[in-house]
Amino acid sequence: MEKIGVLMTCPMSPYLERELSTRFTLFKLWEYPSLSDFLKQNSNSIHAVVGNASHGADAQLIDSLPELEIVAYYSVGIDKIDLGKCKERVIRVTIYQYS
Repeated sequence: MEKIGVLMTCPMSPYLERELSTRFTLFKLWEYPSLSDFLKQNSNSIHAVVGNASHGADAQLIDSLPELEIVAYYSVGIDKIDLGKCKERVIRVTIYQYS
């Protein structure tokens, strides 16, 4: 069975990256020089986006991922997530606030 694709928008803790990569097919967006080329090759396999206060999920990214089911946000605040687009597409949003 193929692992679910998860797109991480920017570097985060090594622990988080390691845990995600053992359970899912982890795509690290910053490792791809061309967003458009990356999306052409991988957009249909990504079901989750993991972002933070620097790099979330805007409408353009959400629209380019037809299988997207969840946006997991690892930060405080939600200004980097297009909540309207998530609601329109019935995409779940989770926010982990740490202290």
